[in-house]
This record gives sequence, structure tokens and C-alpha cells, in this order.
Amino acid sequence: MATHILKNLKFTTTTATSPPFTTALRSKTTSSQYVSSRARDPTFEKHMTHYKNLLKVISIQDLILSNNKNPPSISLDFLTRLSQTLHLNRGAAAFLHKYPHIFHVFYNPSEAKPYCRLTETALEIARLESAAIAASEPVTIDRLVRLLSMSVSKSLPLRAIFKVWREVGLPDDFEDSVISKNPDLFELLDAHEPNTHILKLRDNVNRDAFSAAVENWRVMECCREDDGVDRTEIRFSFKHGYPPGMRLSKNFRAKVKEWQRLPYIGPYEEMGEKKRSKSGMMEMEKRAVGIVHEFLSLTVEKTVEVEKISHFRKCFGIDLNIRDLFLDHPGMFYLSTKGKRHTVFLREAYERGCLIEPNPVYNVRRKLLNLVLMGRRGFISGDSKVRDGSRSQVEGWKKEEND
Repeated sequence: MATHILKNLKFTTTTATSPPFTTALRSKTTSSQYVSSRARDPTFEKHMTHYKNLLKVISIQDLILSNNKNPPSISLDFLTRLSQTLHLNRGAAAFLHKYPHIFHVFYNPSEAKPYCRLTETALEIARLESAAIAASEPVTIDRLVRLLSMSVSKSLPLRAIFKVWREVGLPDDFEDSVISKNPDLFELLDAHEPNTHILKLRDNVNRDAFSAAVENWRVMECCREDDGVDRTEIRFSFKHGYPPGMRLSKNFRAKVKEWQRLPYIGPYEEMGEKKRSKSGMMEMEKRAVGIVHEFLSLTVEKTVEVEKISHFRKCFGIDLNIRDLFLDHPGMFYLSTKGKRHTVFLREAYERGCLIEPNPVYNVRRKLLNLVLMGRRGFISGDSKVRDGSRSQVEGWKKEEND
């Protein structure tokens, strides 16, 4: 368990009993109890209800697109064998029929068995996403350089980057399209383990020019025409916001204010020697918060599975449990457990379930989420109106892209 900074804090919520925000080790609380006792945020929970199905849709979409057939398709028998792996609780066929705007099931007479392919609308969304990623290449390269810069050794295992390639907006062939084409920035090395590679940042990269997302927020806060902004208070602060219904005690607010004032080493600064004193441990914990905050800021949708970010923990020099960091700071992060996975959101980046500052890749992915939200609405098998509607929608997207 993590060593926590704030001690003996209590707050209440109308929906759940929230965990104490505390420095003491949770010797009498199991991990599952600590997760289940967190304060629920209905907006994020509602978003994750649909998002977990989107992740399943994306997994099937990737399998279809990886097939070399024209058009790409995959047999229903193959998907049925993967139902448990893909968490298709009611089977592949039932899941596919839930989303007729995305998947089209047809009978292949040559093989005498049913197949599945993407609809014209879904294929166009996949094409638009690839185009958006290609157009965002400078931003994507900057994200990758920043991830490497946060590492203690300025290098990361390639397998860890493969875990989050979609989250940071990398193309699926990023080894060739990004790494190999930028030898002035990246160097691919063989690791000590067989079939393992390390991606290293070249020494000529100027890491001193990087500023973390939270530092940009502090500058904006200091520039506000508001006499109430205390620039000394905000020097080491992070933006906080809490779920609706969470009532914070005066003691809790005071401790959060005290934690905000703690100095720490930024995510792009050299870590230096670890201090075992109480103040040193506090600085290290706040540095870890700064790193995971910056990591989430670098993702396309400001969200990531906890299991994926945990692969970077040792590389970033974090000695604490990543999940505990998210639970201990509910004002910055929201942890959802829907869909048999732990997913963390950067709270400040969202409003009413949508990104406050969307990017081109996010906007395209939102189109696919909208098809998931539609389900079977407006669809009748063989209805020409639906087919015409999907076609006009695709034509509209193409016109929008050209404009």
C-alpha cells in the first residue's frame, strides 16, 4: 500500500462512504474494500456503462480490419471462440446484433458459414481515425518524447508502449512510421531479455523545454483577472474538483490545502536521491501524483486502464501503488471499476462525460461511441431508410473532412 500524505481525514457522501485520505498505512483495509468504499461519480459511471461496450466493439473491429479479405471480414465461429476473452457475456452473435450500425452479419456461401464485417459507416469512421492520427503526427511524437523524458533512464520497454499505443494516439505501425523515421529522437536497443527491446530518447533532445500540463494551468490561474488568486498558494497546487454529493469537512479541506503547499519534483525534473525522512516521502508521493497526472494529460481521451499505466511505475521511479494514488486523490482522479477493469479518468479534463478540450482523434472516436449509444435504434432489417441514412451520414463526414 502507498504511504499517504494527508492524515486522519474524513469526508462523507450521499452515495457512498468514501475512503479516508490518509498517510497511515491501511493495515486493516483490504484493497477491494478500499476500492469499493470510494465515492461514486454518477457522470463518470454513466459514461463507463457505454464506454465498456465501446472497448469491446473496438476489439472486434481490430480483428476484422486485420483480415486481408476485401472487404475485411471474420467468421462468426472464430469470434464465438473468443467470446470469453472479449468479455462477450451473451456470446458473439448476440453482441453483434446489438450494434447493426457497426457490424453486418452475412452468410458466406463459399465457406457455408456466417461471417461479420463492418458497415460502411463504421469503415468510414476507422478511415477517419487513421487520417486524424496521421495528421496529428507532430503531437504524437511530442507525446512519445515526453513519456520517455519522464522515465528515470529516459528509456522505456517497447512492450509497455505497446500497452498504451492507442491511448497516446500512436498509429498501429508506430515502430516503422514514428520510431524508424525519427532516428534523431529515438533509438531502439536490445534488452537483456530475449525478444525484448528498449526505446531510448536521444541525448540531443532538449528536455528542459518541457512544462507539465499542471504548470500551464498554474500560469493560466495566475493570469486571471481575479484579485482573490494567491500566487504563493498556487505555486505547487493541482486543480481539484469533487463528485456531486460529496460533503467535505473543514478538517479535510484544511489538510488538502496543506498538501497543495508541499513542494515536489516535477515529472520532467531529475529525481535525485530518494529521502527516507517523512518530508522526503511526502515529496516523493507528490511527485508520483504529478507523474500520473501528466501521463493522463498526454493521452488522447485523458483516461487509461490502471493495469496499463502500472507497467510504467518502475521506469518512472514510483515506489507506491498506482491505484492507491488515484483513490487517495479523488479531487484529481476518478477510478471506475465497470467492465471488469479499473479505469482512471483525469477529472479536470471532463465535463458532463465529454472532454472539455477535444482533439481531432477524440472527435472521430466519439463518432463510434455515438453508434454504440444508438444500439438498434432507427434500424429495421432490410429498411432502405436506414441504409440511406448511414450513407448520407458518411457523405456528410467526408464533406466535413474536405472542408
